[in-house]
Amino acid sequence: MEVPAGFRRIDLPSNAFMNANGPVYVKEEGEALVIGLYVEERHCSSIGLCHGGMVMTLADLILTIGVNVQAKLSRFLPTVSVTCDFLGPAPKGAWLEARATVLRTTRNLAFAQGLLTLADQTPVARISGILKIGGEPDPAYSAERYLGPRKDP
Repeated sequence: MEVPAGFRRIDLPSNAFMNANGPVYVKEEGEALVIGLYVEERHCSSIGLCHGGMVMTLADLILTIGVNVQAKLSRFLPTVSVTCDFLGPAPKGAWLEARATVLRTTRNLAFAQGLLTLADQTPVARISGILKIGGEPDPAYSAERYLGPRKDP
């Protein structure tokens, strides 16, 4: 399967869960990110549709990584809450994209919402989340970590 133009494999820390469920791809859209994934058989339920747990995994990734990049936080952001409304199926072989928008940040929390869609923008899930902001900025969670070195305009 060919990855859509503009996407590249995202640099995520190696762990057994993401190693089993990736690869995940990323591209920039202005100040925001889009995270994408091909729905493979291993991501699917017994009826050949992307499992809700995989949809939630992609939702959590776009919330934590997208908020970090958009709000320029560069911090580990533990998920406090994620709400997901499943709107439609993502069949095996589909390209699934996730986008998020930061609604507000406070000293301790970030609030965001997003949408997961198929390549043709058909909605799959609507998400909202709250993330805990803590600690000092860490390059391990910077935009450069996920996107590579930034180009000066």
